Amino acid sequence: CLIANLPSQEVWVRKEYLTDHQSGHGEFVKGVWVSVKSIPGRAFYFETYLPEYAAMYDKLPISAFVAGPETPSPDMNLPNLQFWNCMDYGVVSVDKKFIGSMDFECYTRDFGNVKGTYICTIDNYHHDPDYVDWATSENPAEHKSHNLIELENGQYALYPNNRLRIFDNSLTPVEPKMPDFKVSTQYYQVENGFERLGMGREDEYFWKTAQERENSSEENEK
Repeated sequence: CLIANLPSQEVWVRKEYLTDHQSGHGEFVKGVWVSVKSIPGRAFYFETYLPEYAAMYDKLPISAFVAGPETPSPDMNLPNLQFWNCMDYGVVSVDKKFIGSMDFECYTRDFGNVKGTYICTIDNYHHDPDYVDWATSENPAEHKSHNLIELENGQYALYPNNRLRIFDNSLTPVEPKMPDFKVSTQYYQVENGFERLGMGREDEYFWKTAQERENSSEENEK
């Protein structure tokens, strides 16, 4: 799926993005997000409804949007607002309710830590098992979630988990530890490479594995 629905977030669009950067600099147009598009190797593209024009406009990056009709300060460029390109054509948007009301802090490339508010998370997956998976959306060491954050300077950002700190008033201590985690490289699964269950001829609803049946027989013989 190339496109995913987005929360109907009211935003302001920098008008220069609506004129292919030929005019409209310093002007803003009211909009409402509709959907997001994922094309590998590119930034996420947002589709936005523009009420005063009764029009839809597609394929705008996250840097095209601000929360209010004014130039933000600092005014961060696209690489500071989205760290990684799209990782596959498959895309979904989810609202992670548990963290939705927590305080977010984004570790930007060039502007230090910037606080923000959570909107939703955009995530990639491999969209078609019959299509060669050349991307990294399902590689545990390379996969990134894209958390959509409204920053306190009025811009929006798409940040991975490992460039965020998330603070809860009730759960987070006053001085939380600095994560010392390593990137996950493991493929976890529970069937292949382990003791065979031997279930091919088992028709009992409350079944036992071959090893459990063998152990039961040994116990009965004692």
